[in-house]
Amino acid sequence: MELDNIYKTVHKFGKDTIIINKSRFIGYATPIESEKDALDFIDRIKTEHRDATHNVYAYVLGENNNVQKFSDDGEPSGTAGKPVLEVIKSTDVKNVLIVVTRYFGGIHLGASGLIRAYSESASRGLKNSKIVKKIKCDVFEITTDYNMLGKLQWELNQKDLIIKDIKYAEDVKMEINVPKNYPIDIWQFILDLTSGNADVKLVGSEYIVK
Repeated sequence: MELDNIYKTVHKFGKDTIIINKSRFIGYATPIESEKDALDFIDRIKTEHRDATHNVYAYVLGENNNVQKFSDDGEPSGTAGKPVLEVIKSTDVKNVLIVVTRYFGGIHLGASGLIRAYSESASRGLKNSKIVKKIKCDVFEITTDYNMLGKLQWELNQKDLIIKDIKYAEDVKMEINVPKNYPIDIWQFILDLTSGNADVKLVGSEYIVK
């Protein structure tokens, strides 16, 4: 389930509440990295709202939404979980779970009313979780002497490259994030910049918020 080099997801947990014909709908959205993350969060919401009428959910995982799961949790088929899933897919976010908790208010909404209510609640929860873009980066470690530090920092900033960490010891060790498919050969760039007075190593990769 390898993701694209750039993809949209949610940055944090978010929620919102709406009242429709006396029924209370609470929409939750959260980032997930695995089905275990999804199931743990669903269990948490079900425990927190064990007195709710329904705890509907949907989630997607993977580059092409390879994993797609939803549950109507007792609502009429196609009126709850599927609309929540469609909100996720239409927003083109990945690795996201939405749970919508409903407290029935005594007035039946009908199929179309339920679809609208669950869709709106899901959209509000998603909005409050802050949709962001994540970009895959290679992590490089640069080791050089202190004389090069200021020049390196300035030049990396000019190239919009993120300095992840700096460790000060006998030499300076700096970790930087370089986006995949970056148009500059980072090894050559650093060696030219320091006149060969640097050691450059690829130490990993990670996704960062763009």
